[in-house]
Amino acid sequence: METHTFSNGADGPVVVGTDGSAGAAPAVLWAAEEAAARNRPLHIVHATGIDDWGGGLSSDAVRLILDAAPGLVDQAAKQATDRVPDLQVTTAVSQDSATVSLLQAAGEDGTIVVGSRGLGGFSALLLGSVGLRTAARAQGPVVVVRGAEQPSTGSVVAGVRDERDLDAVRFAATTAGHRKASLRLLSAWTYSQYAESMVPMVEAVREVAEAAATASARIVDSVREEFPDLSVTDDVVRVPSPAGALVEASAHADLLVVARKPRQPVGAALGRVTHAVLHHAHCPVAVIPR
Repeated sequence: METHTFSNGADGPVVVGTDGSAGAAPAVLWAAEEAAARNRPLHIVHATGIDDWGGGLSSDAVRLILDAAPGLVDQAAKQATDRVPDLQVTTAVSQDSATVSLLQAAGEDGTIVVGSRGLGGFSALLLGSVGLRTAARAQGPVVVVRGAEQPSTGSVVAGVRDERDLDAVRFAATTAGHRKASLRLLSAWTYSQYAESMVPMVEAVREVAEAAATASARIVDSVREEFPDLSVTDDVVRVPSPAGALVEASAHADLLVVARKPRQPVGAALGRVTHAVLHHAHCPVAVIPR
């Protein structure tokens, strides 16, 4: 199997967006803990979106927005340092859109963290808008913090299809190592993904199952060689819905890691499975570009 060096997205800077909403607070706390686990500073960004409005905002409205912005990032910084007292935190206020601001702050090797919902309007970090656009366009990992905060399960789950997902698995393995967690690789497939109308059913199912198991085994061998101290388990399952299997697994995980397709228009870029788990997972979801 071809090997290559994974970019240091799992060890790079951690950037989190905030709009001051209740939905942003869990993202700030998750990002603070992740930055501490990586021994990296946390960078907090509030995007006002003023530039997107052009001349559509009055000078008084602009002034009110800019006057409120420092208080929002200071509040988020306090939330982070209350959770991790010795954490180094930097903040920034941008006049650009949330997606552009986060992508610029993260660069090529940073991890972006967003909440699953925000205030609404031009400063929101809504999963349906900013979260999806950022996950579709980022060069590195994007973590969407979903679900209520729960006690740690000590487990990271990575969805696996084939060797093209190896970067996502490496991110999951590195994150599990940082958090002293185990790693579960879940290869969930459905026959309808592969069936051809003229192929005998029994033979086709057997061949697809063998191919899935073989691909998963190669990935497991690679991960165990690269991360010898990490506890790794491997499950290859045939299910009615791969997305449903991943969502179910997320109920028992601290983080669910999935890969996305190479960059395409928003929506198509994420793929149906990734899109589904972003909306329904019970834990934070990390989306890693292939």
